[in-house]
Amino acid sequence: METATENRLAQAASSYLRSAAHQPIQWYEWGEAAFRAAKEQNRPMLLDIGAVWCHWCHVMDRESYEQPEVAQIVNENFIAIKVDRDERPDVDSRYQAAVQAISGQGGWPLTVFLTPEGKPFFGGTYFPPEEHWGRPSFKRVLLSIAQAYRERHGDVTESADAVMAALAQAETFSGSAGRISPHVVDQVIASALNMYDPQNGGFGAAPKFPHPSTVDLLLYRYAETGDTRIRECVVTTLTRMARGGVYDQLAGGFHRYSVDERWVVPHFEKMSYDNSELLKNYVHAWQATGEPMFAVVARDIVRWMDEWLSNREHGGFYASQDADYSLDDDGDYFTWTLAEARDLLSEDELRVASLYYDIGETGEMHHDPARNVLHVRAELGEIGVRLGMRAEQVEALLASAKAKMYAARLKRQTPYIDKTIYVNWNALCVSAYLAAGRVLQMHDARAFALRSLDRILSEAWSERSGELKHVIAYSEHAARSAGSHAPSSPSGLLDDYAFAASACLDAWEATADISYFKFARSIADAMIARFFDAGSGGFHDAQPSADALGALIARRKPFQDSPTPSGNSSAAILLLRLHALTGEQAYRERAESTLACFAGAAAQFGIFASTFAIAVMMHGRPHSEVCVIGSDAAADAMFAAAVAPLAVNRSVLRLRAAQLNGPLLPPVLAATLPALPVPLQQRSFAVVCSGSACRPPVHDADELASLLAESGPR
Repeated sequence: METATENRLAQAASSYLRSAAHQPIQWYEWGEAAFRAAKEQNRPMLLDIGAVWCHWCHVMDRESYEQPEVAQIVNENFIAIKVDRDERPDVDSRYQAAVQAISGQGGWPLTVFLTPEGKPFFGGTYFPPEEHWGRPSFKRVLLSIAQAYRERHGDVTESADAVMAALAQAETFSGSAGRISPHVVDQVIASALNMYDPQNGGFGAAPKFPHPSTVDLLLYRYAETGDTRIRECVVTTLTRMARGGVYDQLAGGFHRYSVDERWVVPHFEKMSYDNSELLKNYVHAWQATGEPMFAVVARDIVRWMDEWLSNREHGGFYASQDADYSLDDDGDYFTWTLAEARDLLSEDELRVASLYYDIGETGEMHHDPARNVLHVRAELGEIGVRLGMRAEQVEALLASAKAKMYAARLKRQTPYIDKTIYVNWNALCVSAYLAAGRVLQMHDARAFALRSLDRILSEAWSERSGELKHVIAYSEHAARSAGSHAPSSPSGLLDDYAFAASACLDAWEATADISYFKFARSIADAMIARFFDAGSGGFHDAQPSADALGALIARRKPFQDSPTPSGNSSAAILLLRLHALTGEQAYRERAESTLACFAGAAAQFGIFASTFAIAVMMHGRPHSEVCVIGSDAAADAMFAAAVAPLAVNRSVLRLRAAQLNGPLLPPVLAATLPALPVPLQQRSFAVVCSGSACRPPVHDADELASLLAESGPR
């Protein structure tokens, strides 16, 4: 029972919901109780969807939901529900689609008005407390909606039914089936190149978001063709991002997006999924181009994630770091005035750092023009010439300045870390860490990834029921405060299953431990049983339920990359990989059914269909497996040669000779790897297999590199 100072959200497990526990709004969590109250009292529902990292969600909370006058209007006229979009992406995705159908806008905070049955009839995003920016005041919106519901109830119901009808058709992709064609890959790549900003890198104009799936698609195409236009696009984009303010120049890691086209001024929140997917980009870019900077950035992303987003004790990756420590702070934790730098650094350190990071009297932050966003303005050699210093002197001064500035920043009030551990985002992080571990020989990253995956499998996965949870653990403080009232984790969605099973396959490749392959297969089989549409192809995002509330009755097949890889495209890639390892045609047939489901419409989505295009690339190329057998220096060298190049649909395994028998290998490898004579097993060797055939064994790294170069598309 809520007290005078706390509402029902005091018992929530979500950090975001608990942050509203003090508000005078009589909030409900999403659930049967809220819908029952709305029906019993015949009131419309006010649905607020946001996230703990969302700056404007907190602004609207303070400006409106914390105000007694607004609370009175809401409490007297509505049943109010607050939803954490990270905890309930299924709820968020449907009402985002509804509001986009109503207003053409989406985003957070999402403000939606519903009938007591949960049908949306009006909505928007942020509403200011007073008339501003052409938007009506929130109080006027509330009073108008309440009046319309009372006096024009028939119109409201008709509007809600129309929105639900549109929602039912919005993402089912009925009528969008087509033939799987490699032309869609060309079309998506052409869309990316047309949107490419050759001056600043990235795609489109401000605000600029990273598009990791698009970058990976371009990298795969470059690795196949050597197309210099694609190389220039990728290198410029990744370089400008890493030199910009969207990258945390002191701690490492990327902020969520840039408000300008030059990547200088970011929205300062940092998300685990952005950093996991960008980590893959920089690892893949290092493989494809050999540019040393990309390996440096990849290691730096891991450094930040290790320090800030990792549960070092138990394993697992935290969800996000907030942009601000309060609403009066707009990136102040991350930004610097010239006076702050002058007080901290020696004269020579300041001269170098101010030129390198562009620290001046006037910075880039509108709320405080003296504050500078650190970004790379000049090359070290350039600075050396200007200051009359040797290159090594400039480098040493910059390193000492950076260390001092980071140490000083750590003494500032730190933006909130949401320590909730989500299965889908953790699986993405596991896969990214495993990629960095194998390519960059980051053994600690590999070990932490496996430990985190083991936690997913032990705490979130039930082999017996086939159920995978969406949340492994809530942020510690919130979970402790909620205590026995904390709800159980929401059921896993398509993303949770597809990403977790893919992470298990990545772990199988990283360790050659057959148990990870078996986990991948069982999770994928559960994904098929729960989400696959046997009639039309493709996967729904959630399991159908007879007692689904509100817009959850609408079936949805997620297709776009936004911002994480598409659930359906990821599922297709997973099934293609499983087919290659098991030889079971049913996996490939379901992958093809999924790709065909969207093939007729895919090209219309441009860069947002990049993961789909990667899946089509994989579908059209034979899978190959490089198996390195041995444990000596020669095997080490052959393994390094095998993982060095980026290639579509190629796996690399490190095996022991004792593993070359059926029970320790997936079916295709067990049947394909030849029965080797004893003398051969006494030397390290590598075998390249594709389909049902293997090339003759090789015994040194140069020979293997030549073999891979011959067999590759280039």
